[in-house]
Amino acid sequence: MNKSNLIAVFSDKANLSKRSAEQFVNLMVDAMVEALNNGERVEIRGFGSFVVRNYAAYNGRNPKTGETIKVEQKKLPFFKAGKDLLARIND
Repeated sequence: MNKSNLIAVFSDKANLSKRSAEQFVNLMVDAMVEALNNGERVEIRGFGSFVVRNYAAYNGRNPKTGETIKVEQKKLPFFKAGKDLLARIND
């Protein structure tokens, strides 16, 4: 499922116009991104949680050339599925 599919589902299930559904999805994603940028955890009960993990700098290797390169520190989003989501998928 991509963003367009999600908008279509919201539009159909909630009796919203496509424009309203698109605004809702955009606002939801923007709010989640802003919270993660502020170092907050985003938790949606029954679905899962998102958190930003910090990774330290390290020496890596270019697989094509074998050359050692310095990989800078970085932040990456991490998702952990909730119990309800896992139960619904594994039924």
